Amino acid sequence: PFEPGYYDDPYRQYAQLREHDPVHRSDLGPWLITRWADVHTVLRRPGTSVDERNLPEGRRRRDRLVELDPKRADRASHAILNIDPPDHTRLRKLVSKAFTPRAVERIRARTAELTDEILDDLARRNEPVDLIADLAFPLPFQVISELLGMPEGDRDQLRAWSHTLTQVLDPLLVMEHAEAIVEASDRMVEVVTAAIAWKRQRDDDDLLSALIRAEDDGDVLSDHELIDNVTLLYLAGHETTVNLIGNGTNALLDHRDQLERLVADPTLDANAVEELLRFDSPVQFSRRIALEPFEVDGHRVEPGQMVMTGLGAANRDPAKFGPDAEQLDLSRADAREHVSFGSGVHHCLGAALARLEGQEVIGRLVRRFPDLAAAGAPTINGRLVLRGYDELPVTLR
Repeated sequence: PFEPGYYDDPYRQYAQLREHDPVHRSDLGPWLITRWADVHTVLRRPGTSVDERNLPEGRRRRDRLVELDPKRADRASHAILNIDPPDHTRLRKLVSKAFTPRAVERIRARTAELTDEILDDLARRNEPVDLIADLAFPLPFQVISELLGMPEGDRDQLRAWSHTLTQVLDPLLVMEHAEAIVEASDRMVEVVTAAIAWKRQRDDDDLLSALIRAEDDGDVLSDHELIDNVTLLYLAGHETTVNLIGNGTNALLDHRDQLERLVADPTLDANAVEELLRFDSPVQFSRRIALEPFEVDGHRVEPGQMVMTGLGAANRDPAKFGPDAEQLDLSRADAREHVSFGSGVHHCLGAALARLEGQEVIGRLVRRFPDLAAAGAPTINGRLVLRGYDELPVTLR
């Protein structure tokens, strides 16, 4: 990642690794695997963990945060992203009772309405706009806020805390910005805790209320589990979708023929989102920690070692997606077999919501403004895991 130009185009480096060193022991410590077959297998492999407490001391990203305040040692430890079965199975079952595809689908009409409102506003402007600040961020933020039923708050402040807090996923940024991450975490926990207390006094029909009421044979979410998982849904429910909209639109701007195909053919919307997810994944890596020894293509992974599954690299593997895997093709037949949402028991809980928002937003955007064009170079966010843009300047006509 220290190579010049990596963040602008990591896929060139991924291609070299896939060809010459597909099971790569990184100088940073973890193994890195880049072929689709290996990534898919390891993501679903028993005897692996996502819980960083199974790493040796000194290899945990959370260690630096805990040094700043040991009282925070337990924070986020109940989020389904960070725990293994059987605890993961129990929590996911409870959360899934509220976060169902049917519940998500109910918000499709509202997503379309919000998108049209934003596009109407953009249409009145006579100057270039920043697609991230003006569309890709506010739309998913509003959607997840309404889906959860969160009380009104300072949108810009919440966005700033969220953007800072997601740096905890990045092994480089967490060391550099530990104090800011801890501060953002404190503020987000305060917001979520207050929202839960407010909801307990009401009888609303929304996701947060459903999570509070979720029960399975007498089992309910504890206060810590509620806070950690609502925070996760709030962050993941909009941060990654911001990147899907930004990365996807930028890819279309770079491939004018595909943008024109999408403008002309609304039946492509669903598959187009799958292909855009494959082509430039909002999440580039997912970790697995060995609990028992296993081999990947003859390389032995020992207990306590981390394997970084290269989702972005696997999504462009020609052994899976053919010799044109580096090309954008919105009609690609197997586009949905990407691993951008992971695989196995930790498959992304919000995949249905991300797909819905991508379909509604990107399709409506390019048909409302078919002459959409870049208005300068985008600003990449410089992150290893959550790849996206901080700014994406465009002209609408």
